[in-house]
Amino acid sequence: MDWWVLWIGLAVVLFIVELTTTDLVAVWFALAALAMGIVTAIFDELHVVWQVVIFVALSTLLVILTRRFVRKLLQRRKDQETNLELVVNHTAMVVEDIDNDREAGAIKINGLIWSARSADGEKIDKETLVTVREIKGNKAIVVKKEEQEA
Repeated sequence: MDWWVLWIGLAVVLFIVELTTTDLVAVWFALAALAMGIVTAIFDELHVVWQVVIFVALSTLLVILTRRFVRKLLQRRKDQETNLELVVNHTAMVVEDIDNDREAGAIKINGLIWSARSADGEKIDKETLVTVREIKGNKAIVVKKEEQEA
C-alpha cells in the first residue's frame, strides 16, 4: 500500500481543519503528517507501527519546540488595540442627524464613518460633538459631548 498518499491526505485534511479554527490547533499534526508523507515516499517499506510512532513523536516535538513562540505571537495579537478600543469613550462628529425613531444617523471618528444611535433616544443634529459610549452590533451608541461634561 502507498502509505505516503494516506499521510499527505491526512495532512491536507488537518490543514483544512486548521483553516476553519481561530486558534492554532492542528497545524503541528498537519506538518507531522506532511513529513510522514515524505518519509514514507522515500522509505516505502516502513512498517505502519513505526509510521505512527514517528508521527506521534514528531507531532510532540513540534508542539514542544514551537509552543513558546506561538504563545508570544498570540499574546502580541491580543495586546493590539481593536477598532472598539479606538472608538469607545472617544469624541466624534455627527455627520448625519441622529434620530433613533427613523433609525438614522452617522458619526465620523478616526476618519471612519459609523452608523450611530443616541444613548437616551434624543435627536442629535449634524455637526454636534458626541462621545461614543459603546458599540452595539455595527452601531455606535453616543451622547452629546456637553452632557458628558456636566
